[in-house]
Amino acid sequence: MDSSNDEALDIIITNVVATFRTRCHLNLRTIALEGTNVIYKPEVGKVLMKLRKPKITASIWSSGKIICTGATSEDEAKLGARRLARVLQKLGFKVRFSAFKVVNVLAVCSMPFAIRLIDFTKKNRPIASYEPELHPAVTYRIKHLKATIQVFSTGSITVTGPNVQNVATAVEQVYPLLFECQKPRN
Repeated sequence: MDSSNDEALDIIITNVVATFRTRCHLNLRTIALEGTNVIYKPEVGKVLMKLRKPKITASIWSSGKIICTGATSEDEAKLGARRLARVLQKLGFKVRFSAFKVVNVLAVCSMPFAIRLIDFTKKNRPIASYEPELHPAVTYRIKHLKATIQVFSTGSITVTGPNVQNVATAVEQVYPLLFECQKPRN
């Protein structure tokens, strides 16, 4: 961070996507008929199940693979996944919770200044791309962190990465570059 601006940035995690396996075959029809808060999608071959606390939505396949979305932290995602496994156990399946992995984290952050997008793109040309006809934001990719940052002219940024640590590191890394291209205050 820049020493002249000691303002802390709030990184708000909006979505954590995690996967896990049950290590057993799941009968989707049984889950649809006996489970609660369930949407059965036979044309896609999956069941959607929603939990209220933590607030997550799970896509369940008959192979035993489950994808959980909607959590706001890695711990909440794990708690939701374990709770979902417990619900499936209570429906009579021999579920063993295994191979839990956080696969994607989406966060938003607001810079305390507006940004000149064209200048930002020119200074960071190979890894920043801006096509205003297609999308109002600059896409900035950090390969070694596997993170993608969308930078808007208002100073809002959205960050996608494989875990919370990479997302935080990506914001720290892009901040000085954004600070150079801030719009002057009127």
